[in-house]
Amino acid sequence: MSIAFTFPGQGSQAVGMGKDLADSFPEAAAVFAEVDDALGEKLSDTIWNGPEETLILTANAQPALMAVSIAVIRVLEARGLDLGSKASFVAGHSLGEYSALCAAGTFSLADTARLLRIRGNAMQAAVPVGKGAMAAIIGLEHDDVEAVCREASSLGACQIANDNGGGQLVISGEKQAVEKAAALATEKGAKRALMLPVSAPFHSSLMAPAAEAMREALAKVEKRDPVVPVVANVLAAPVSDAGEVARLLVEQVTGQVRWRETVQWFAANDVTTLYEIGSGKVLTGLARRIDKTVNGIAVNTPADIDAALAALLA
Repeated sequence: MSIAFTFPGQGSQAVGMGKDLADSFPEAAAVFAEVDDALGEKLSDTIWNGPEETLILTANAQPALMAVSIAVIRVLEARGLDLGSKASFVAGHSLGEYSALCAAGTFSLADTARLLRIRGNAMQAAVPVGKGAMAAIIGLEHDDVEAVCREASSLGACQIANDNGGGQLVISGEKQAVEKAAALATEKGAKRALMLPVSAPFHSSLMAPAAEAMREALAKVEKRDPVVPVVANVLAAPVSDAGEVARLLVEQVTGQVRWRETVQWFAANDVTTLYEIGSGKVLTGLARRIDKTVNGIAVNTPADIDAALAALLA
């Protein structure tokens, strides 16, 4: 029986996140200050005060969510947690994979902030606004959604972007094709097929220019092997080599976030508890739907940190 630390992705952001951490713990405040320095701007002001429409911009939301996650980790570490000995694995949902790798020592905090700013800008710039789209398909199996994407791809790129488990999949690609796939999914019996209010078709082949930007950016930063294996999004399997980690992060930009399989892999490999480190409780909710044998615990407030330390250091 072992534990893993998981790190949330885009959609978990909220104005004010991490403010109670920075006010309560100097280690957390130092993380936000270092991210501000790395980016050359007061991202912390946007995180804590908004406006929301600025925080949700991809280039801001990605480093912002990472900052909150690492603030939690630094507080835990300052109070006695040793990630390498307490956790068996780490994993993160999309951008959360960068947070996981920062926590596991593969990238420095400053480099992670800069990588995520590059990633956010590159993903936004990869496709003209209005050309791409994403949709959530609720209540169909993976194979059925794959089939409707194949059928709709006669109109343009269309593929599964996220397999979040619990019958929730997200598709991504060219707008016309995604709309067609959503209609086909409804015909096949999906409970809901909902177009998402996103600014770009993330995790689709249309993101190829962003993948190339990340290949260049990742080649330039110092990388260390993670202190615990990371269960990579595109493999749903653990990786421990820094070079392989970087290659898979490039692949992740256009590839599928295999979160259902990731949680199933944890369950099959004796991971009994997933600590969700950072803003929100999205991954904790998903874990509950994917496999009831895995216990999800969200850690993002001072009280959560006290409870987690009591359990982890017992």
